[in-house]
Amino acid sequence: MNRTVKILLIVIILNFYCLLNINGQSTQISTYCNPINIDYTYSIYNANENISYRSGADPAVVKFRNEYYMFVTRSMGYWHSIDLLHWSFINPEKWYFQGSNAPAAHNYNDSVLYVTGDPSGSMSILYTDNPKKGDWKAIPLIIHDLQDPALFIDDDGKAYMFWGSSNTYPIRAKTLDKEDMFRPSKNTYELFNLDENNHGWERFGENHGDKVLKGYIEGPWLTKYNNTYYMQYAAPGTEFNVYGDGVYISDSPLGPYRYAPNNPISYKPGGFMNGAGHGSTVIGPKNKYWHFASMAVSINVNWERRICMFPIYFDKDGLMYTNTSFGDYPHYAPAIAGKMGEFTGWMLISYKKSVKASSYYDKYKPENIVDENVKTFWIAEKNDDKQWIEIDLLNIGTVYAIQINYHDYQSNIYGKVQGLYHSYFIEGSIDEKNWSILVDRKNDYKDVPNDYVELDFPQIVRYIRYKNIHVPTPKLSISDLRIFGRGHGQIPAKIKNLVVNRYTDRRDTMITWDQQENCQGYNILWGIAPDKLYNSWMVYDKNFLELKSLTVDQSYYFSVEAFNENGISERTMIVKSE
Repeated sequence: MNRTVKILLIVIILNFYCLLNINGQSTQISTYCNPINIDYTYSIYNANENISYRSGADPAVVKFRNEYYMFVTRSMGYWHSIDLLHWSFINPEKWYFQGSNAPAAHNYNDSVLYVTGDPSGSMSILYTDNPKKGDWKAIPLIIHDLQDPALFIDDDGKAYMFWGSSNTYPIRAKTLDKEDMFRPSKNTYELFNLDENNHGWERFGENHGDKVLKGYIEGPWLTKYNNTYYMQYAAPGTEFNVYGDGVYISDSPLGPYRYAPNNPISYKPGGFMNGAGHGSTVIGPKNKYWHFASMAVSINVNWERRICMFPIYFDKDGLMYTNTSFGDYPHYAPAIAGKMGEFTGWMLISYKKSVKASSYYDKYKPENIVDENVKTFWIAEKNDDKQWIEIDLLNIGTVYAIQINYHDYQSNIYGKVQGLYHSYFIEGSIDEKNWSILVDRKNDYKDVPNDYVELDFPQIVRYIRYKNIHVPTPKLSISDLRIFGRGHGQIPAKIKNLVVNRYTDRRDTMITWDQQENCQGYNILWGIAPDKLYNSWMVYDKNFLELKSLTVDQSYYFSVEAFNENGISERTMIVKSE
C-alpha cells in the first residue's frame, strides 16, 4: 500500500469519528502550553499615559489545604486551582487597591496563609484562613524598604523575610519574630549579589549583550528540599529574552550560600515566548515540583508579561533544575500521572505557512501569525464577525491542539474589568471546500487571551481557518495562531559538524553546525556533565548560536538536535568545551 493511499484511509477513518463528534475540542484536557491561559488583568500602571495592556508576572504559587493559589503582580486579586491547570480568578473581599507588587506568599501548616506585597515597599503581612473568600487581615506592624519580598517560615517555626530588586544591592534578609507580630530583626543579613564577571547569564540586555548597564538581581524565593535550602533569584531584567532564575544552595536559611554550577536553572531564551524568571516553586499533584515564572511580551511596555510553568527536579547530586526544552509547545499537565511535565511530541505545523485573511490594518499583515515571534501581530481592518484568517499548511497534517494568542493594540481597557470574553470558532478542511469545526467558542463567554485548546481526537487537515465573533478589545489583533500536531513527512537527519568555539571571554561561546535540509530549527542543549544537559535554546532557521550564558571556570558539554513539523532528529554526539 503506497503512502498516498495510507493517508487517504486515515483521513476517511478520522472523518468518520468527526461525524460522531462535530466539535473536536477536548472537555478533559490533559496538556498545557506556555504561556498559561488565564484571564490576565489589564494593568493600571501606565494608565496615565493611556497605555493599555494585559500583564501577569512574578507569580507566587502556594499549596494550601491541597489546593493552589497564585498571586501575581498588579492583578487586583489572585487565582485558584485544584490541579495547577485550570485557574479561576478570585475577587477577594479585601485586597490592595493598586494590586500587589511582586507578592510573597507562604502557607503555614495549612492553618493560615500569609501574603505581602504592597507596591509602596512598606508593608504589613496579611493573613487569612479562607483565601477563597479573601477576608484578609493585616498584622499591625509595617516592615519598611522591601521590594520583591519573600516570606519563609521553617519547620522549626522560625520566620524570615528575604528581599531584593536592584542592580546595586544584594539579596538581603531579616529574621522575624512570629510570636511578636513578625517583628523584624535590627540586623540585616546580606546573602549574595550578582557576579557578572564570572556568571555570563547575569549580564544585562537582550542575549546578555549590554556592555554598559548592570544586571538586576530580584525576586528571591526559598525552597527547602531534603533539609537543604535553595534560594532562587532572577536576573538580569524582566523585559529580556534571557530573563531567568538561578539558585544558591545552603544548609541554613541565612547562609552561607554557594552558587549552583548548573545555573541558570530556569531559562528559556529562544522560541515564541521568552523568559523564565522571577518565579516560585511549589509541590504539585503526585508530589511533583513545579516552577512558575514570568515571560516577556514587552510590546506596549517592557513589563507586559505572561506566566509560564515548568517541571522542576532535584538530581542525585542535589542540583535543582527545570526542563524548558520545547517549553512553549504542549506538555502533559501536572495531574497526568507518569507523564506530568513531559513534552507531548506535538510539533508546530503552522510555522511560516501560507496565510490569507479577510483584511488587515496598516502594516500588521496576516503572515505575522505564523512567524513564532510574539512581538509581531496581525490586525484586522474591522472588529466584527466578518473577520477571518486562514492558514494553508501546504501538506496534510494531524492536528492535536491549537493555541491562539491575542494582542493588545490600543485596547483602552484598565484594571480588572468584569464581562470580558472572546468568542470564535476554528475550522479545518482537507480541500478548502468542506469544513468541520475543530474549536467551538461560539457560545463561550470566557476571557481567554492565550487560549489553548486540546482536541478530543486528532484531526487530519490541510487548511485551518479562524472565524471571529467577538473580542473585548477595539481591534481584533492576534500575535500567533499556533497549530500543533505532526506532519506526515520525514523527520530531519542527525546534524553534522557540531563545533563549539569558546571565546577568550569564557562567558561566551560560538556554536555552529551544518545547515540541515528539511528542517525548521534546532534545539541546542548544554550542561555541566554529559548527563546534565539541563539548559536549552531553540533557534529557528539559523545554524549557529552565540551563547553568552556560561560561567568562567566551568566546563560544559553540548549537543544539538534538529526539528521540523514531523518530529525531532537524533541528537549529535556530545562535545565538551573546557
